[in-house]
Amino acid sequence: MEASALKQQQPVAAKSRNLPWVEKYRPQKLNDLISHQDILSTIQKFISEDRLPHLLLYGPPGTGKTSTILACAKQLYKDKEFGSMVLELNASDDRGIDIVRGPILSFASTRTIFKKGFKLVILDEADAMTQDAQNALRRVIEKFTENTRFCLICNYLSKIIPALQSRCTRFRFGPLTPELMVPRLEHVVGEEKVDISDDGMKALVTLSSGDMRRALNILQSTNMAFGKVTEETVYTCTGHPLKSDIANILDWMLNEDFTTAYRNITALKTLKGLALQDILTEIHLFVHRVDFPSSVRIQLLTKMADIEYRLSLGTNEKIQLSSLIAAFQVTRDLIVAQA
Repeated sequence: MEASALKQQQPVAAKSRNLPWVEKYRPQKLNDLISHQDILSTIQKFISEDRLPHLLLYGPPGTGKTSTILACAKQLYKDKEFGSMVLELNASDDRGIDIVRGPILSFASTRTIFKKGFKLVILDEADAMTQDAQNALRRVIEKFTENTRFCLICNYLSKIIPALQSRCTRFRFGPLTPELMVPRLEHVVGEEKVDISDDGMKALVTLSSGDMRRALNILQSTNMAFGKVTEETVYTCTGHPLKSDIANILDWMLNEDFTTAYRNITALKTLKGLALQDILTEIHLFVHRVDFPSSVRIQLLTKMADIEYRLSLGTNEKIQLSSLIAAFQVTRDLIVAQA
């Protein structure tokens, strides 16, 4: 008997061990969420007064939109009734006009017997829904408000038709600040016994740019790949150029002749597998810090913007790298001429 109980426990432990950290440490209650306290207190008030409106949560990825509404749903419904009271669809599900007129309509229109309260329809990544589906949805929302609440979640508010926006209470989830991210990351580091340095933590926060999901994914992959999380291992794991690499690239572009600079940068790109897009983003930050004359800086930034635009269209990286080096060489000549 004990042996069979032990066998049952082992798969559960293995299952939680094999989970990605993003899911393992997903907040389960509204109180577990670390950010946007003003939004959470408003939603909490809606729930406690039983006056939850239709919600539209928008903002960049990894800022807690899905976690917030799932925590709400868990607070509203017990485990047994969760399946019958909550319908969750995201972009991986088919959500054309047929689904809005079929499963969503039938779920929203059926009344709950023996249970008081309303049903909840969560449409994650609603900006991926077609225009027709959104138009069909607005009538469904209007018609079944009495017994169903809708929650739309999206990254881009502009992709949601105005008619749907006006039917919902909107909340914007901004990127998380480092002050909020670090304690949560330290909690995960403590739980998973990760060997992490201070510069490694700083690199995590910098590279994730306020996206908690990205920060946890980088932390997990770096820990599994290298066993130790430092600035260098974090940058290596994500394929992002190190600060020292960017300093070298800038030095070559401004102080070496064209051929040497091109050869050195190409060699470094090949050796470390760097993308020109990432190099350009990092160099852009340096250009703002270096003390160039304003007229020279304006010309250089305009050329860099053109190169970035061309890269986004899928042009040849070698030609764009030549263009970038040429822009810096022209800048150098201008500075020398002005001096």
